Amino acid sequence: MSGDNFQLADFLPYQLSVTSNAVSNRIARVYEEAFGLKVTEWRVMAMLGDGGPLTQRDLTSKTQMDKVAVNRACKVLEGRGLVHRLPNQKDGRSHHLELTNDGRIMHDQIVPMVLAEEAKVLAPLDKDQRRIFRELLNQVRAQID
Repeated sequence: MSGDNFQLADFLPYQLSVTSNAVSNRIARVYEEAFGLKVTEWRVMAMLGDGGPLTQRDLTSKTQMDKVAVNRACKVLEGRGLVHRLPNQKDGRSHHLELTNDGRIMHDQIVPMVLAEEAKVLAPLDKDQRRIFRELLNQVRAQID
């Protein structure tokens, strides 16, 4: 694509960003309406639900979110009693965050809801197309990392 033929709509970063935002916003409506969570808060909860206790630094790295956004989300979740802090035995300057029982219950309620919404988004693709789509996304991501 030369500069003369450049079309933003055909530019990969733009396509990925617009698609990501549209999918994320659609799925976010599910947990925003049911539980009053923002995208950043759900991402932190989902990561803790998947991986157990993590530091804020780990959460920032794994979610690729800004550290201020992660910090803010953690404070909101802690204030709602959905996560709690544990001492970090390896580094006394940081803590591990973990879902509370209430956080785990909410997480376990949200997961099937977001998976159902994801299935609706991917419905136009057959099983092989979904597999290939995920493989291609992973290949592009691996190239960047």
